[in-house]
Amino acid sequence: MQINRFTLPNGLRVVHTRDTATAMVAVNVLYDVGARDESPALTGMAHLFEHLMFGGSVNVADFDGALSAAGGVSNAWTSSDFTNFYDVLPAVNLDTALWLESDRMLRLAFSEKSLQVQRHVVIEEFKQVCLNRPYGDLDHHLRSLAFTRHPYRYPVIGKEFSHIEKVTDEDVRNWFFSHYAPDNAVLAVCGNVGFDRVRESVNRWFGDMERRGIAPRNLPREPLPASPRSLEVSGNVPQTALVMAYPMAGYGKEGYFEADTLSDILANGRSSRFYRELQLGTDLFTEVDASIQGTEDPGLFLINAKLRENSPDAERLAIEAITAQLERLTTEEVSERELRRCVNRLDSNRTFSLLNYLTVAQTLAQAEMHGEDPDRFMEPYLAHTPGSIRLAASRIFNPDHRLLLTYRPLN
Repeated sequence: MQINRFTLPNGLRVVHTRDTATAMVAVNVLYDVGARDESPALTGMAHLFEHLMFGGSVNVADFDGALSAAGGVSNAWTSSDFTNFYDVLPAVNLDTALWLESDRMLRLAFSEKSLQVQRHVVIEEFKQVCLNRPYGDLDHHLRSLAFTRHPYRYPVIGKEFSHIEKVTDEDVRNWFFSHYAPDNAVLAVCGNVGFDRVRESVNRWFGDMERRGIAPRNLPREPLPASPRSLEVSGNVPQTALVMAYPMAGYGKEGYFEADTLSDILANGRSSRFYRELQLGTDLFTEVDASIQGTEDPGLFLINAKLRENSPDAERLAIEAITAQLERLTTEEVSERELRRCVNRLDSNRTFSLLNYLTVAQTLAQAEMHGEDPDRFMEPYLAHTPGSIRLAASRIFNPDHRLLLTYRPLN
């Protein structure tokens, strides 16, 4: 794709590509702030602030109302590393989205009413997701087991909802002026609009904004486990769940892309090893999956399984079966055919996903944040060899680094 870039004097990075197959445009604003930037005494702040960004800004009382009047819709998400906002609307109304995004980047309304409303919404979400849903607190337990120093030890939704209850207007202002700034964001535009128009409009709406000088991160480094760790919990759940986790590299670092491919070899599709050899080949599992967290700092390679029987023997056999699959990857090279099948599937899925202009906008924003060329996304995957995959597996699946969470039904 033809990608255009420029950076405003205030530090806002802008990336654009044109899609003439649609009459729409997607505007995506990615902020380099997430749950890892929170205070341990005030977790869940990044997620709360995602909600507050829709509560009105200095010149716009109703963000969604103004966007809807232009035929648009919006949404957002928060992760451990980033907070992302996106708008989709007719291309002729591009300036409406840029006006709205620039105004809330400039300054929120800091309304006590908005804080009360969104605080209540987030607390209810916490209760619904973490307290009233089976396995809802699993992520809390896993993170506390896996991380002892790094802020990844707290879920994005927060450690406990009492932290959200005590958020003050001063906390909100401090978070905003510390993280929400043009020099801490990437703006991506994809749709049926030309580059000259995008550049002119972005300069109009964002050009006069001043940079805020974001403080550099200085996060603690998480040490590797000195020996295996395990945690056993119970709750109102229907069946025993096992989570086996191993520390792995952060995004783009050595071994990261190999770990991503390893998760596909194990659990992507009906030809994957877990599906063929564990789900179909044994009567131990109702489901078994592998994935990576995909975090910027070193994170986790995850294996999630649910067992057919709730018994110590079933747990032991399931752990042995999963471990055998991981050990096999450390001692035997995958076949060239199996490796290429996984890489080709990834390439195909990415190609089809990029037919959607909103996905393209978000992809461009992420790539720009990483300093990458999105057209070269597949290069590290195409460079994999059976030997490099085995070497990565032997580094990741170190028995001394294993983290095991067992979540049992209440007796």
